[in-house]
Amino acid sequence: MKTLAIGLMSGTSLDGLDICLAEFEKQNSWTFQILKAETLPYSKDWENRLRTSVHLSAEELLELHSEYGFYLGRQVKDFIGKYQLENIHLIASHGHTVFHQPQRKFTLQIGDGRAIKLETGLPVIYDFRSQDVLMKGNGAPLVPVGDELLFSEYDACLNLGGFSNISLRLNDQRIAFDIAPVNIILNRLAERLNQSFDNNGNLAKEGKIDEELLKKLNSLDFYTQSHPKSLGIEWCSQFIFPLLENREPVDSLATMTEHIAQQISKAINEHHSKNILFTGGGTYNTFLIDKIKSKTASEIIIPKKEIIDYKEALIFAFMGVLKMNSEINVLSSATGSTSDHCSGVMA
Repeated sequence: MKTLAIGLMSGTSLDGLDICLAEFEKQNSWTFQILKAETLPYSKDWENRLRTSVHLSAEELLELHSEYGFYLGRQVKDFIGKYQLENIHLIASHGHTVFHQPQRKFTLQIGDGRAIKLETGLPVIYDFRSQDVLMKGNGAPLVPVGDELLFSEYDACLNLGGFSNISLRLNDQRIAFDIAPVNIILNRLAERLNQSFDNNGNLAKEGKIDEELLKKLNSLDFYTQSHPKSLGIEWCSQFIFPLLENREPVDSLATMTEHIAQQISKAINEHHSKNILFTGGGTYNTFLIDKIKSKTASEIIIPKKEIIDYKEALIFAFMGVLKMNSEINVLSSATGSTSDHCSGVMA
């Protein structure tokens, strides 16, 4: 039976809301087809509200949780109307991450799924991470279940978004872990130069690598930890942003880009992956990609635009389908939880 699902993804880089309608079918194995997809940029107001949400009081955050849920619902409703879509089985929403502290047993993705349901009248599955954190997992990365079941022809899948993460098979298990912050840092540095992002890495290309800063970045404890492990904005605020204060932004961009390339190539080379599927907005940073290619012998595969842009939204739609079928949609080998499980709250 074919299932039509809409996946919603809002990443830490705040470049917009990804909406992806896909058709899934299971015969011998799962197959998918992306039917419609688009990214809706946030207004300056919404971008600012989401960016500063970490500083809100409890009451203000609860209010934003509801408001953002209704906002998501309206965007989906408009998307359905625009393309005159019918027979959609479910909406799966990642929400927008405000807090992610698995070591303290909590993670928070705002955007109340019940509000999405009230706006659209469709079944909604949301809050995919909390259960894993309660089960002693990192609550991330979740995408590996899709890598395992939808993209198994690649040795590894690597996403370059707000953070970079990799997913691969090791000893007959799918493992995954965050590697380093990417756009969450690069975009902020570009903003200091009145650009919303570093287009093609052109700004970084003009800068000079600060060897002292590079050494400090590479010596951060996170990079010596074994998997599973994950990163959040709190980690950047504690360890990265202070290092970049009062430094020339162009040189910081050059240094940070080199740092990211070194950490990613190190992760690739340690696991001897022959071919790696690269997706996420950072894939368009040709300067970064060229740096990574120069540091590894692995084949880096850049897929068509719809996979680069919408793979995460696609996989959250898929996780919703798995949840609807009561099938495992979170892999403990990737997150470190006590067991594989079926996660998500149904509204």
